[in-house]
Formats: sequence, C-alpha cells, structure tokens
Amino acid sequence: MTDIVGFLAAIITTICYIPQAWHVIRSRQTAGISLAAFSMLFIGVSLWALYGFLKGDWPLILANTISLVLIGTILIMKIKLK
Repeated sequence: MTDIVGFLAAIITTICYIPQAWHVIRSRQTAGISLAAFSMLFIGVSLWALYGFLKGDWPLILANTISLVLIGTILIMKIKLK
C-alpha cells in the first residue's frame, strides 16, 4: 500500500508540469513564470532525485528525473525568451 501511495504521488506531482511545459513551448510565453521560483524548484527537485538515487528509491528517482526534464525545459525557455 505504501508503494502505491508513493507511485500515485509521484505520478500526480510529475504530470502537473506537463501542461505548463507544453504551454511554454507552444506559446513561447514565459512572462508569468518566476525565474527565481523555477530555479529553486529545479535545485530542490535535483536534490530529491539525488536522495532517491542514494536510497535506491525508484518512485523518487523516476518522478524527479521526469520532473527535472519538464522543469528544465521551462527554465531554458524562460532564459531564452527573456
């Protein structure tokens, strides 16, 4: 049961970035996105991914690696379009 809760949490918190990343890529608009907030989020998620690797916790590794790709895409677009 614990793993199911972990995987569900990982899935939901990971897919929440898909609409934002898709919107930024499609519209090329990043004015409403905080560079500081997304930079801190990227660092925090990187640390969660590292923590998952150190513990061998696959839900943490998978969710945070996918989140890093999505958040990284948003950050790159924010910096490029600034």
